[in-house]
Amino acid sequence: MSNTPKVGIVNIYSTFNNTIAQLTDLAGNTITKVTGGIITKHDRLKANPTIAMFIAKRLKEVAKDLEINTLYVRVRGQTTSTGPGPGAHALVKTLSKEGFKIISIADITRVPRGGPKKGGGRRGRRV
Repeated sequence: MSNTPKVGIVNIYSTFNNTIAQLTDLAGNTITKVTGGIITKHDRLKANPTIAMFIAKRLKEVAKDLEINTLYVRVRGQTTSTGPGPGAHALVKTLSKEGFKIISIADITRVPRGGPKKGGGRRGRRV
């Protein structure tokens, strides 16, 4: 085994309904993708921090097979929400506990700027 660290990127999309984690190589090619729906079939639990721990453990199994031990983490929340969902923090914390060296954590949540024109005319939108 060589001393050069193998590096991967973990893209986490965490909303208040689900948590999705995708492990890619540095070129952006998908290695594996794990979601809350793969771990549990209960809709109310898919965004749970406990389920996020199981997502991290599933990612660890695949990464250890490929000898990936260093990660860049990119966290994204839903576009109009105030921040990432409850599973994002638990997932990053569990990845670091599993023995991965995390180089950086970046928040890549999209921010709407302006958007489409609101409905209604001279007298406003009548509901």
